[in-house]
Amino acid sequence: MDLFANANYDFLSKRKFAAIFSAILILIGLFSIIFHNGLRLGIDFQGGTLLQLQFDNPVQIGDIRSALEGHGFANAEIQRFGAEDEVIIRVQQTSGGGTETSDQIQTALSDALQDNPFQVRRTEEVGPQIGSELRGKAVLAILSAMLGMVIYITLRFELKFAVAAIIAIVHDVLVTLGVFSVLNLEINLPIIAAFLTIVGYSLNDTIVIFDRVRENLKSLRREAYNKLINMSINQTLSRTIVTSVTTFLVVFVLWMWGGEVIRNFAFALVIGVVTGTYSTIYIASPVVVEWESRSKSTGRLQRKR
Repeated sequence: MDLFANANYDFLSKRKFAAIFSAILILIGLFSIIFHNGLRLGIDFQGGTLLQLQFDNPVQIGDIRSALEGHGFANAEIQRFGAEDEVIIRVQQTSGGGTETSDQIQTALSDALQDNPFQVRRTEEVGPQIGSELRGKAVLAILSAMLGMVIYITLRFELKFAVAAIIAIVHDVLVTLGVFSVLNLEINLPIIAAFLTIVGYSLNDTIVIFDRVRENLKSLRREAYNKLINMSINQTLSRTIVTSVTTFLVVFVLWMWGGEVIRNFAFALVIGVVTGTYSTIYIASPVVVEWESRSKSTGRLQRKR
């Protein structure tokens, strides 16, 4: 199905506006991260105890907080988990930690809410040392993925294409992190998995256009470079739109109706699909054009000397 058989949109003429727009988005995200004193890390990276409890009857967050404050958990984070009778309680790692913290929370709630019994649906306990190791491994996983992509794209195309693809990927990750910071959403291991998925999706979309660019370079060598890139984007536009829309619909459905467990994961993918498609056209492609333009300018200056 070729929806844009004769597409001839001048995408690259808008690259300066796109660059400004992207810079604004990234700056908003960075300011938000600074304002929040860093990203909101989950139990996976910070260390602590998480309890998912289901009560027999609807429960008030204020009642739970009052019960926990009386037992030394004034900084506990409490939020509903879908229904009115189900909550998640997060407590940062204490000196006791582990099972002792979980038992203390359950005891505090059992004493204070005797007329509303509960069941423990899920328990997660991570020590601070393990959390620190997981943070390091998560960063290493993303950096390793990017390094592998640089090597692959450089071997298959040229260095300028690899640099353009990495800049687009960094853009997508920064925008997604910024949105999570602005909305104060938690960063945990599933979100890191979502980031790696975004990296792969963005790269795949970029590779499709770069592959068409390589083909056109062989048959249209005399064509201006920016026109050739723009032509390649238009030639692959149908595939890009169909793939992006179908992927977006799937992750959007997961985000809206997939349940609380995968909601943030799906939301990260929703952002990633949009930014991945956008960055391929308005970030990666313009970087290649600018690189080629500067290379030619440098070459002309050297010949004059």
